[in-house]
Amino acid sequence: MKKILLFIMILPVTVSMLFSQQVTPPAPTSPPAFAGMGGNDFSAVIDRTRPVTFRNPVIPGFWSDPSVCRVGEDYYLVTSTFEYFPGVPVFHSRDLINWEMIGYCIDRARQLPKGLNIFATTIRHNNGTFYMITTNVGTGGNFYVTASNPAGPWSDPIFIEAQGIDPDLFFDEDGKAYVISSTFVLFEIDLKTGKFLSEGRKVWSGTGGRYPEGPHIYKKDGFYYLMAAEGGTEEAHSETIARSKNIRGPYNTNPANPILTNCNAAGQGSPIQGLGHADIIQAHDGSWWIVFHGYRSIGGTHHIIGRETCLAPVCWPENGWPVVNGNGTITTDMTCPTLPLKPFEALPSITDFSAGTFDLNWNYLRYPSQENYSLSTRKGFLRLKGSEQTIEDRKSPTFIGRRVQDLSFTASTQMEFNPSNANEEAGFLLLNNGAHFDILIKRSGGKRVAVASLRFGNVVHESNAVVLRPGPVKLIIKGERSNFTFLCQQGSDQPKELIRAMARYLSSETVGGFTGVYVGMYATGNGKVSTAYADYDWFEYKGE
Repeated sequence: MKKILLFIMILPVTVSMLFSQQVTPPAPTSPPAFAGMGGNDFSAVIDRTRPVTFRNPVIPGFWSDPSVCRVGEDYYLVTSTFEYFPGVPVFHSRDLINWEMIGYCIDRARQLPKGLNIFATTIRHNNGTFYMITTNVGTGGNFYVTASNPAGPWSDPIFIEAQGIDPDLFFDEDGKAYVISSTFVLFEIDLKTGKFLSEGRKVWSGTGGRYPEGPHIYKKDGFYYLMAAEGGTEEAHSETIARSKNIRGPYNTNPANPILTNCNAAGQGSPIQGLGHADIIQAHDGSWWIVFHGYRSIGGTHHIIGRETCLAPVCWPENGWPVVNGNGTITTDMTCPTLPLKPFEALPSITDFSAGTFDLNWNYLRYPSQENYSLSTRKGFLRLKGSEQTIEDRKSPTFIGRRVQDLSFTASTQMEFNPSNANEEAGFLLLNNGAHFDILIKRSGGKRVAVASLRFGNVVHESNAVVLRPGPVKLIIKGERSNFTFLCQQGSDQPKELIRAMARYLSSETVGGFTGVYVGMYATGNGKVSTAYADYDWFEYKGE
């Protein structure tokens, strides 16, 4: 089996290439290099020699499909979460660059009792109420929830009959509300009941790019603008736009589409690719901005930490088309004028589990069985009890983790675990779409050992085991852009390297899905309920 895995690892991964080939669209035409910070103000010229004013991504890590709304001088943003719970985080900002998570829209299992698989989201505010609308793929379809406070609590879902994915809500000046999804079929809706008040009308077909998704409607200067992502969420991702004098169409396509993409000669050298799933917002000073996601690769076409939330300025002249960042491309270092910066206090790098609750950065894989998690049984420790479930079962394994947010990082934890039976395992792992690389403590040959395990479906490769002394064990995972290194340490001993693996084999291009790599703690009884508990003293994450 080890020989099989080693053979796999030396083969070039070309599957992603099959899904990312597309005719490169023409570079968007635009006024010459204007940032356009408000209305038809072309005074803010993009000057690449200026000092960097902010860096993309503004929210690093797997925070994909961003949507944003403004209430006064406050901004609120949501993202997709797929199989992770709680679902749909809500962020707050005062400058569009610095963001702080304040809550979740889906924070209790009874909201979606059949399970969750949350695709792209939209957040809007109208008459004192916040609305978040999205798709729970495979278990219910399209729905929305509401709240008076964006930090929550949010309501139970109201499901709607719209087909497609990624629904959008638009509130018109006459008080009417509309829903449109990836099918580009528009409905008027009664938001008290979720019932449609009109027949559906297809108002646009996109520009011909594959997988149209994430539509949003805006109104400006008497025009209704309809913007959407096209091209698939790989390298060919892009944002296109059309407009009409009537919300029901017909919509005329912008001749300079796409308005946002790095899938052209101008953007191909950017460290961030796969731009799309965008939402436009007018700031309280009148300037226009666009939030969107993109990914940073570890080399070639592989990315491991998911699609990340980014930001760029928009020029939107009166009666004209929006122009993103001068030429429709973006990069990591941005040099445009910004709102006055209002950063939040940085989160501590160490979690010591003494607070009695998890902070908002931690997620479960689907709904947790709460009896397998405790922050109170042993004060100052996280106690995990392995169920019969494993990560591969995709039901409710005993796992809690947080997003990897840097291409280079060090994550570590100290644990105590003394299994009695050979089926009992607990440890520390990297996870992406069911594939996972682990450091596990288990019993083998009558001894307690540490072993690194690389799991790709039915293919498993294990390192040589390290025999452990009694007492705590420190587990360490280092990300070094293109490689992961797994180590263990006891006391004042030097850390022992268990295995080193190429990061590309845990990338989205290799394992599929739409998420990014998580790092976290895990316990399992491998088909039986574990009788042993794993106690974690602390967790530390340090990014580049």
